[in-house]
Amino acid sequence: MDLAYSDEQVQLRDSVLRYTRDQCSFETRSVRLADGGFDATLWSEVAELGWFALPLAEEVGGLGGSAVDLGLVMEGVGRALIVEPIAPAIIAGLTLSWAGDASQRAQWLDPFLAGETVLALAFAEPENPLDLTRPQTAVVRDGAGWRLSGQKAMVVGGDRAAAFLVPASLPDGGLGLFVVPTDRPGVTRRAIVLQDQTRVADIQFDSVELEQTHLLSGPTDARAALDRAFDLAIAAQAAEAVGAIDVMVEMTLEYLKTRQQFGKPLSANQALQHRMVDIYMAGEEASSAALSAALAMETSSTADRSRAISLAKIEINRLSRLVAQEAVQLHGAIGTTEDLPISHYFRRLTLIGRTFGGTDWHIRRVARIDCQAA
Repeated sequence: MDLAYSDEQVQLRDSVLRYTRDQCSFETRSVRLADGGFDATLWSEVAELGWFALPLAEEVGGLGGSAVDLGLVMEGVGRALIVEPIAPAIIAGLTLSWAGDASQRAQWLDPFLAGETVLALAFAEPENPLDLTRPQTAVVRDGAGWRLSGQKAMVVGGDRAAAFLVPASLPDGGLGLFVVPTDRPGVTRRAIVLQDQTRVADIQFDSVELEQTHLLSGPTDARAALDRAFDLAIAAQAAEAVGAIDVMVEMTLEYLKTRQQFGKPLSANQALQHRMVDIYMAGEEASSAALSAALAMETSSTADRSRAISLAKIEINRLSRLVAQEAVQLHGAIGTTEDLPISHYFRRLTLIGRTFGGTDWHIRRVARIDCQAA
């Protein structure tokens, strides 16, 4: 298998890195955070660059890119610590493209691809954060339409979304996926700022009135779309972690070269050289794990895909923790300060390790898949 990037992928990576370097510095990030954590101009610009359309099929208005292509974008997002919910919105858009029909895509997907709106996939619930297919949120029939009631928790981008994609239990016990406009009566949201300064929202649905057209009715059923979206979200976040890890390694190496102690740079200390090699190698391992996750998205077997994704997630969690902790320790006390970027990367990697399931959850997921296959 040829694992080298194609010429087009190299151009994509360079384009993403150039944009994030020029437009998404640490200083501009601080300004965006102070202004609510969302830059509408950036959102429009990355849409124009094709980031949102990249992984969507060409027949629904996308560019037909792969999970590997999406990973190249997410590495740039991770390097720049972009706080806008780019990956979650892309995953929501993809889910809509899989499960929605042509009219639903025209109404909700097209404005997102143009950078005019934000979409959010609201799947986690307070009592059921990782089971997408058995939600307590439910609908009942109301004439020709529906009424939706329930709660969703920690929805990334939920504070800015124009619409949520909401898995809900149907009256017959099946699973439905609904598009819920955020301005509907009965929809309330509470914004939350996490430790890494990203923003999520808890959502309450109180007998929200929906039409039949809000139930996605495209070619892919809700369960298959949600399972695929969950795995792709993990693969995208793994690539984001690689970008953050790479920056932490680069910053730590530069610090060791410039910080003087007892008349010589810290990099002259052999013990610190060994620790630097360890985190450099961890970065290489993380890159391989993220690539394996992206490639797994191309497999036709759902079980094989999910197993490979979980194994990659386990490695990404381990390596993110190793690099983040070592990088801060090698910086010393200054590595924990708010003014130094390294502390912000530390917090982002810490949160990534707890998103979409921790290590223990994914170990159990792999064991469950193996038992079912035996």
